[in-house]
Amino acid sequence: MKKYYFIWGIALALSCLSCNDWLDVRPETEQKEEDQFSTYKGFRDALIGCYMAMGGTDVYGEKLTMSHIESLANLWQTFSSSTGDRLADYYLSLHDYQSDEARSAMQAIWSGLYNVIVQANMIIKYADENKEVFESEAARAVIQGEAYAIRAYCQLDVLRLFGQLPQNATIQVSLPYTYTTAFNERPEYYDFANYVLRLKEDLNKAEELLKDNDPVFSYTFEELGGPAYGVLEDEFFYYRQTRLNYWAVKALKARMYLYLGEKENAYNEAMALINAVDVNGNRLMELSGNSDIVENGYKACPSECFFRLSKYNIKTVASFLIGGNTDATYSDLYISAEQLNDLFEGQSTDSHNRYRYVWNRSVRDYYDDPCAAILKYYFSDEVENAAVNYQIIPMLRMSEIYLIAIETTPSLAEANQLYADYMFDRNVVLSGDAFTSLYDIPQVIEDEYRREFFAEGQMFYTYKRMNTKTVLWNYEEMTEEDYVLWECVSSEFNA
Repeated sequence: MKKYYFIWGIALALSCLSCNDWLDVRPETEQKEEDQFSTYKGFRDALIGCYMAMGGTDVYGEKLTMSHIESLANLWQTFSSSTGDRLADYYLSLHDYQSDEARSAMQAIWSGLYNVIVQANMIIKYADENKEVFESEAARAVIQGEAYAIRAYCQLDVLRLFGQLPQNATIQVSLPYTYTTAFNERPEYYDFANYVLRLKEDLNKAEELLKDNDPVFSYTFEELGGPAYGVLEDEFFYYRQTRLNYWAVKALKARMYLYLGEKENAYNEAMALINAVDVNGNRLMELSGNSDIVENGYKACPSECFFRLSKYNIKTVASFLIGGNTDATYSDLYISAEQLNDLFEGQSTDSHNRYRYVWNRSVRDYYDDPCAAILKYYFSDEVENAAVNYQIIPMLRMSEIYLIAIETTPSLAEANQLYADYMFDRNVVLSGDAFTSLYDIPQVIEDEYRREFFAEGQMFYTYKRMNTKTVLWNYEEMTEEDYVLWECVSSEFNA
């Protein structure tokens, strides 16, 4: 098995080396674009390039998962004496969007997202124009479907980060929904309703293209885990959990509907995933906390990811999270011992596997006081299959789907059963029903998002869709202006 993963890694590296220009800058001429998409390999390289760009540090490789987005949610200890990106984290935690550091950080994220989108747009465009270069119609549908999903994933986060409140907004914001294939072309801007309409169109198109064409309909995720299983002629379509496959699109739709307040739609998508079965009639995916975290030491829960990014240097990139080190500097990101207690208040810390295994509680901070460092992206250099189980960034997980279902179900009994199943995966057995009313659920959901998705970049969006006024570890009440970062950016792309 290890040999095949190694071979696949080499192939991926060589493929990416062949398209470095593609990843970094737009081809300078229309002819170069046409050359890129004149072969099936060119489309494969371009799609790999999109995922690699998503994994860049300005986007989901750090700032939209581990650092800046979490600082907006006041999750980290930050200091005015920090430098570089950590100083940006300090100002973002204060919601001071006028500082040069905060504006520069948001501009980098904005530009990074739109760079990915433009690359996806090129794939969408040429997949229609050059159908004859694909080895099969199914291959074309899957590659184009993933490109639509990539565009939707990034455009949803443009909306969640820079746009207006999804409910009862008094600050109205128009945003660009980009169909352009050139970095210097100005896209059209849309108000909230029309932006959402285009987002839904993209996700529906992605689902339509992937349905029945995606290998997930013919094989299990395990069988698609690498060429060692020998089930596919085209090895490009292995590792479906590292890509936006059909089921990941369904999960993204559930996330989108929840953010928009369309609870019935969110519930339907979430329950479709919870009840889904694979080609053998078995549950498509289970919650994996006990098996991944406790039994195997996979802190990022790869087995329950519908979509995850591969990042070979994740341990180096995430070094500011301290990981297994025993001390911290003022330029690292961590939480205090008191904050860790807040995070798990009311939980059984003797048994809760996130408390016991995902946090390093032996860390000392800059002042030699006890603190806690998250271990989600830390691992020993001696682990096996690091590329598959450790060097990943979770993007869509079954845990989120359970929380969506719990929050949106109209049935109190179902909410209690789903939550009991969810907590059992955390090695916590409830003695009775957690909720006596559906009105009890939102606060529990907020607490669970904070515990479960720490350093995955979901908490700020949770606060924003709930229009939360009192945010844990923030000393000032949040205002509508604090949730809308539109004025931090000036253009779609970096100069």
